[in-house]
Amino acid sequence: MAAPLMEKLSESLGSPEPAVRLILSVLVGYPCALLYRRFFFHQPPTVIHLYHAISGLSLAAFNFAGTQLYHSALCVLVQFLMMRLMGRTITTVLASFMFQMAYLLSGYYYTATEEYDIKWTMPQCVLALKLIGLSFDYYDGGQEPSKLNEEQKRSALAKVPSLLEVIGFSYFYGGFLVGPQFTLRSYQRLVKGELTDCPGQPPNSVIPAMKRFSLGLLCLVIYAIFSPHYPDSYYLTDEYDAQPFWYRCVFILLWAKVILYKYVSCWVIAEGVCILSGLGYNGLGQNGEYQWDACANMKVWTFETTPLFTGTIASFNINTNAWVARHVFKRLKFLGNKLLSQVTALAFLAIWHGTHSGYLLCFSMEFIIVNVERQAQALVRDSPLLTRLANSSLYPLIYLVQQFIHWLFMGYPLVPFCLFTYDKWLRVYSSIYFCGHIFFFTLYLGIPYLRKVLVPRKERSEKKED
Repeated sequence: MAAPLMEKLSESLGSPEPAVRLILSVLVGYPCALLYRRFFFHQPPTVIHLYHAISGLSLAAFNFAGTQLYHSALCVLVQFLMMRLMGRTITTVLASFMFQMAYLLSGYYYTATEEYDIKWTMPQCVLALKLIGLSFDYYDGGQEPSKLNEEQKRSALAKVPSLLEVIGFSYFYGGFLVGPQFTLRSYQRLVKGELTDCPGQPPNSVIPAMKRFSLGLLCLVIYAIFSPHYPDSYYLTDEYDAQPFWYRCVFILLWAKVILYKYVSCWVIAEGVCILSGLGYNGLGQNGEYQWDACANMKVWTFETTPLFTGTIASFNINTNAWVARHVFKRLKFLGNKLLSQVTALAFLAIWHGTHSGYLLCFSMEFIIVNVERQAQALVRDSPLLTRLANSSLYPLIYLVQQFIHWLFMGYPLVPFCLFTYDKWLRVYSSIYFCGHIFFFTLYLGIPYLRKVLVPRKERSEKKED
């Protein structure tokens, strides 16, 4: 009965059935959160863990064949056993990291196609980070507080969690399928009823949750309307190759804006579920207002208005980026080389996304773009002429040009990210003459020369001394 109904719904919406199942599952998180608030908020922790586990597993079964549920269940069980049997040791952390990543990469290898498929590896990649982070937090709980930073102190675990607790944490309906990432300590506070602006009562988070739901739904509608006009497959047609160079570049710009709404909509809707349950509660802000952004994965206003590559990256997939910064970038401090830590973190992100060459190329381009942009910002800041120009009445025009460049070259590394394989992304890059590579390589070589011309000698000397 359910299968024919889903097929009809998929046909009527013009979307693949797995995509329809996924978005319905994210939306089902809202009634799940309402049930939690109404019937389970005051229940004992064991009952709450069972509710979260059963609801999350039900969503997983709805999206993926029942036989595939053992993948996540096995990883959760192995993670629990490693913490129980190996204790608070660096060996536990390394074993967790290697096992979870090896299992995920094996899943990618055996299920990979040349298309974007919604399959069990999608929630598995979210779960892998969650369980690896759990091992780090358990390890930190055994360290001297003086050795931990404030972030680590907030997430460190005082004792080993129970199996039921780990299962509830892993399958929590607000984050199992598409994220966001959150710590077990946050989940424990949710279960204890501490994440609320009304002590002892469910939080007053319905309105904030509905605002995120409405915004996410708007992004979903935008994607549904415009995505048929900007399909990935168009890049591989003779029609695209026959278009003028300017048209091919503008298509990349518009395609990038549209394709990212697929992720934005899911994350913002999922964030609303977390807010409704209370997990998004983040205490009082500077002005004394209650904040609900603890699980924010998108800063939509910044995403839409920033003219900077770094601004877009900072506003997109926030929790995953924060996870990588906390557990990869900052943990590599012992290397004594910030650049090497950055390269390693981006390489981890590329591998975590999948085994296709397009992921590695995308994050390699991100590394180049971010570093070139920082050099350009430093040039504008240090040059009196460029600073006056940036603060002049011409700035609106400069902003429009900057936005065009920004989104054109945001879309540029997204091409291999979405087309996956070498033969596809190479064809597209060849058709636009590798303009992105040439543009940033030229900037990389040209900015040091421009500094000599535009920055006074005194300023250059002071920067060199710093």
